[in-house]
Amino acid sequence: MKFDVDHLYDLLPSVYRIRDGEQGEPLKALLSVIAEQIAVLEENLEQYYDDQFIETCAEWVVPYIGDLIGNRTLHGVAPRVISRRAEVANTIAYRRRKGTATMLEQLARDVTGWPSRVVEYFQLLATTQFMNHLRPHNHFAPDLRQWETLERLNTAFDTVAHTVEVRRIASDGGRYNIPNIGIFIWRMGAYPLEWSPAVAFFADRRFLFSPLGNNTPLFTDPVPEDYITHLAEPINVPMPISRRVLDKYLNRYYGEGKSLYLRVDGVDTDISRIIICNLSTILPGSDWAHTPVTGDSIAIDPESGRIVLGTDYPVDATVEAFYHYGFSADMGGGEYERADSFDATLQSATSVHSPDSIQDALDALGGIGAVEVENSGRYSGATAPSSIIVNADARIELRAANESRPSLVLPAELVITGGTNSRASLNGLLISENQVRVPADSDLEHLRLHHCTLVPGRSLDIESEPGSPALPCLVIESPNVTVEIEQCILGGLRVVEGARVKINNSIIDATDETSVACAALDGEAAGGVLEVENSTIIGKVHTRRLELASNTIFKAALLETDSWTAPVISEQKQSGCVRFSYVPPDSMVPRRYRCQPDLAIEKAIKDAEQYGVSLTDAEKQQITNWIERQIQPVFTDQRYGRPAYSQLALSCPQEITRGADDESEMGAFHDLYQPQRETDLRVRLDEYLRYGLQAGIFYVN
Repeated sequence: MKFDVDHLYDLLPSVYRIRDGEQGEPLKALLSVIAEQIAVLEENLEQYYDDQFIETCAEWVVPYIGDLIGNRTLHGVAPRVISRRAEVANTIAYRRRKGTATMLEQLARDVTGWPSRVVEYFQLLATTQFMNHLRPHNHFAPDLRQWETLERLNTAFDTVAHTVEVRRIASDGGRYNIPNIGIFIWRMGAYPLEWSPAVAFFADRRFLFSPLGNNTPLFTDPVPEDYITHLAEPINVPMPISRRVLDKYLNRYYGEGKSLYLRVDGVDTDISRIIICNLSTILPGSDWAHTPVTGDSIAIDPESGRIVLGTDYPVDATVEAFYHYGFSADMGGGEYERADSFDATLQSATSVHSPDSIQDALDALGGIGAVEVENSGRYSGATAPSSIIVNADARIELRAANESRPSLVLPAELVITGGTNSRASLNGLLISENQVRVPADSDLEHLRLHHCTLVPGRSLDIESEPGSPALPCLVIESPNVTVEIEQCILGGLRVVEGARVKINNSIIDATDETSVACAALDGEAAGGVLEVENSTIIGKVHTRRLELASNTIFKAALLETDSWTAPVISEQKQSGCVRFSYVPPDSMVPRRYRCQPDLAIEKAIKDAEQYGVSLTDAEKQQITNWIERQIQPVFTDQRYGRPAYSQLALSCPQEITRGADDESEMGAFHDLYQPQRETDLRVRLDEYLRYGLQAGIFYVN
């Protein structure tokens, strides 16, 4: 039976409906309220039925269903990491297959949310063959003519026999022993970029996949595993694609809906034209290897992200690429879900699609509204924006459509101005070649950057080196503006005194720890008020007041000839707080609470004096110097444009990787809760690992 207002109203006698119409339909208004509450009740009743099943139940019901089948709740140290739904759903299957490799692999995926692969090392031991149990695949010495076997050596997909290792696998010692189980985990994800224009490298049919014109390795788009009994293969995990693998298994990786696909002059390219080559630069300044390519063939190098068209194609041909690149988190813009970050007050938006002009769309707004770029195209020259003008008491948002990442190559600086009580927002954009500036005569009140990248160094060369490492990417000249930066990757900031900057879950990269990450307009004096949470700042900082720094890494250092007195300086040390952060030695900041390396130094001195021995000042200084050398942030890669950019290395001290207020890591990737994921996995392994076996967790990237 229907309970909408029209149906209920039609059930009334006509005489009541006629009289109700003569009086302005107050009875119909009453029935609309009743119908609304009935709809809520119906929805609630339907949800009660859905709550009986783990696949459809509400999130709060998941632990109760888990309790019914005896699923122990994890420590709950990272409630935002991943839902327990998948783990509870698979609990029965886990118990039926307890201790098997496929079950442990599925368990690792469900608990951590990371792709994984389990290896039983007893199968890779070099042993004397037993005639009643022959293992013809277990050769002591590998066949050196089998390239794939050698390429997988010492990886999660190794098939070569090894001699025994007696060190404990649980402490990352040995691997190849009878009781050892290895759990390989891929922390890095494969992010798609759909039909992004490849950048021409000179006018001779050479192109680069990256819209920034730098080398970038192509990643596998993981194929989901449908069954718990399936053991992960290379196609199931987000790993870089090698030349030999792509050449042999091209049909798995190339094509619509797969890891990569090409269009030339708007026409999809058939797989029969694709050849795999080593297109690397042989010597610095020399030409690419194996060029030119003849005929209608198209050469691809997945390890460097390079493309060469055959001589049958015109010199001015255009190439669009669908491919996947590697990165650690949803940050800096990308084809991931971020609709919640849009300005909720601007419901409708003017759509722009390449080759339309973004500047024309902004001008047509008349100082209020939103412009949404609908694709992941490359906007340069006249199509790129040069100014955003916001009316008084109005808002303008320039954003990429959800799950899109357009590249804006600015021919000149992007100037943002506004009237009194005006707000501007940039969302989901990749901006290169020039800076974004708020001039001094602007009355803009608020500038908001969400999921944006202002390329550190403004541009990249082919080796991902910054084009202008000393130049800032964001300049705030107006003293009345508040800048909000969230989930962004930015180059250096120049902020006039009086302005405020709030940074959250972002990377500010001056391209070198001795360069200036944040200061006043001259790059020397104190800039505006700074508030930083869960972020990584590479470079020196000079601010009028550091209001708050929490779970943040300040990677800064001074040159011998530096005019700065400290790597991080806050002029007003009597106000503000720095907590659970890494602050370089000799920094001038407000009161510190459980910061590194100070906390480790204090603990080391206390431990040394615990038996009543009083240390001299020289001995205390010696301990301080040693701790300062030992406890420093170590990154896998510090150069933007590479997959492991700003990711804390596995060799990074635990004081930093577990030094945040919730025992997660400091820095921009705090909200990934990587230590908590590992802890939860170890807790589950104690429950599901067979007696006598030991497990080791290995991070592939």
